[in-house]
Amino acid sequence: MKFAVQAWSKKGRARVGVLQLANPTTETQLEIETPALLLSTRKGLPSFISPDLLPCLPSPDSHLLQCSPLHFLEGLNLKTMSSIGGLHRLLGLHEHGFATVPRDSISCLPDCDSTNKTGASFETPCGRLLIKPSEYMEMISSMKPNLWATLADEVPAWVSAKRNKTSVDRTLKWLDDCIALSSTGGAIFGAIVGGSSVEERQRCAQEVAKRNVSGYWIGGFGHGESMNERHPLLDAIMDYLPEQKPRYVCGLGLPEEVLQGVAAGVDLFESTYIYHLTIGGFALTFPLERIERNDSNFQLSNIGSDITKINLKATVYRKDTSPLVDGCSCYTCQNHTKAYINHLLNVHEMLAQILLEIHNTHHYLGFFRVIREAIKEGSFQQYQQKFVESRRDHMFAASLSS
Repeated sequence: MKFAVQAWSKKGRARVGVLQLANPTTETQLEIETPALLLSTRKGLPSFISPDLLPCLPSPDSHLLQCSPLHFLEGLNLKTMSSIGGLHRLLGLHEHGFATVPRDSISCLPDCDSTNKTGASFETPCGRLLIKPSEYMEMISSMKPNLWATLADEVPAWVSAKRNKTSVDRTLKWLDDCIALSSTGGAIFGAIVGGSSVEERQRCAQEVAKRNVSGYWIGGFGHGESMNERHPLLDAIMDYLPEQKPRYVCGLGLPEEVLQGVAAGVDLFESTYIYHLTIGGFALTFPLERIERNDSNFQLSNIGSDITKINLKATVYRKDTSPLVDGCSCYTCQNHTKAYINHLLNVHEMLAQILLEIHNTHHYLGFFRVIREAIKEGSFQQYQQKFVESRRDHMFAASLSS
């Protein structure tokens, strides 16, 4: 794996980079421009997008997939997966990159049990299991991902200081164990945890930065902390992480959360936000447009419940023959209408989720493209401010009218 920063924002830590991953099956290089979105998967594929539909998503932005080893604990034997050749050959996705993390992001909070000292406790398809570093590394070795994060003891924001310190100590020990046991060629991303404690996150970042890792996986977010708490937690660790290595975070999904992460210097994000939108029957609708440096008239659309999305289950769309977003080039918008998807949702047809997932993924990948363009043009801070302010003003106005 190679990573290089190509551009920085005028202020702050936002940056554009290029991530190069070697493809183990085709001996080619996959290049992804960052900040980038990794498509969250269940057992290696997005929940509602089959392999034949993946090419309809923007390329190569959609070629980086995130999966959890926990999803493969039932069914296929690890030795069988290894003999097949890992995830790339198993799924037939030879031109895609895989990132594996020790978390099922679609599930809720991690286990808080402080008595399990030899491994991490996870809720898996096989029930709650204790995963030891040796077992975790056997999974990684069988899956052969392009990059993988080390085992981490993630805790919610409300745990005690003692439990938080224990989680960092445990994560650092597992990091050393995973590195020592590693036999795969994938790039190692050292896990950084620390809950809601600035001091513990700094300590963890300092220690992980001393290890021989290719990048950093920032865990423990999306577990009960507020957005106001998150900013100092992200800033606290960035000074300790080398600029030439990529940073990867889970738990930041909302558009304003992504912007907050990009501003702090994060390069890679997961996309479970898209899954939850699709399950709820929502379609992303906020405009994707470049912002000129002196554009004082930039405003977000006032469509939808929070100006970023619309609820296709609403009766107002029953006879609406327009696409989800005018001008959108995704397969869904080019071929179907709001009325049709409203009908599919109301009769509980799975095709509704397929079409929504295609659009939402296409749209959010476009959002990341706009972010990269704004950084290159020196207007990222303006874009972030306009986006957050417009949404906040809309929500405030909605609360007054309700």
